[in-house]
Amino acid sequence: MADSENSKKIHMLERNYNTPAWKLFLIYDIFMMVIIIVNLVCLCLNAFLLSHFADWLFNEIHLPQLLSFYKTDLHPWVVKTESWFITFLICELLLRWFIAIIHKHHKRWFFFPFIHWYEVLAIIPYLRFLRLIRAVIIAYRLEELGFKVIPENWKKTALFYYRVVMEELSDRVVITVIDSIRHELDTSSSHKKIIHDLVDHHREMFAQTLAQVLQESLATELKNQQANITDNVGQIVSKAIADTPELTKLLRLIPIVGSTIEHQIQSIGQRLGENITQGLIDPFVAGNAKQPNASFELIAEKVSQMNIENQALEQLVESVVYESLESIRKQVKIKQWQLVLEKNDQAKEASIH
Repeated sequence: MADSENSKKIHMLERNYNTPAWKLFLIYDIFMMVIIIVNLVCLCLNAFLLSHFADWLFNEIHLPQLLSFYKTDLHPWVVKTESWFITFLICELLLRWFIAIIHKHHKRWFFFPFIHWYEVLAIIPYLRFLRLIRAVIIAYRLEELGFKVIPENWKKTALFYYRVVMEELSDRVVITVIDSIRHELDTSSSHKKIIHDLVDHHREMFAQTLAQVLQESLATELKNQQANITDNVGQIVSKAIADTPELTKLLRLIPIVGSTIEHQIQSIGQRLGENITQGLIDPFVAGNAKQPNASFELIAEKVSQMNIENQALEQLVESVVYESLESIRKQVKIKQWQLVLEKNDQAKEASIH
């Protein structure tokens, strides 16, 4: 059948398409889909032929007698068949409800009409269009079973327009919310508290991110330049010793070994500067991105706890918030469905040329 209480049975039977029960469900689904579509087409044509536009059109094409024939001879049959069809739908619905109760398709016996609300409402003459939902459900399930009921281009077109509608609705909602937030920030005196709360809420995340950034960038660069830095510091210490005239004069007073001691002191000073620099850099190059070293974590923690009760800092934070909202607004205003249309048009033009 075309409804959810039979879905479990159909899924159980999907593995063997040759069973009589599966064929029965398939035939019944197709039968219901066809008669629903035929019924809706007949009702649409009937509504058209009874309209003032039909009177004008048939008078224009000089066939008023054909329209009169329909109203006098065929229209009563349409009314009768509609009443018969409604009776059939009521009986069919009650029968399926009874089967659902026997086989306990639902947890409670009275769940059936609520689950199949569209079928119940479709019995009402003014809500006949809801019958189309059942036909669509049947077609969708047949598509899932591998039967090509709906042409591929129809499905693509329907999916495209569904996305257009959903995108337009969601864009309107998002833009309205963003504009409301901006209006609140512009007019409310509590916007500073909102921004401060926003910053306070993200302090821990900011500290973790800053520590990772320092580890990935500063620590890596220090490690790459470590040899150059230690060498340069060593040379600076050696040059500082050599440029100290008091030490040079004192050492030259020592006969024979004075110059040798001077060179040894310069060498020791250079090595000492290199070792000190190496020891200062090592703590900053340790660790990794997932576990930054303690020095960077301490720096990040102190920076994240900074007091934002500062006019320049408040303006900076406000600017970031406003520009973020504006960027989101601009992105939302981009019509993705228009881009898809342009891409399809370009593809068509390329295929033509």
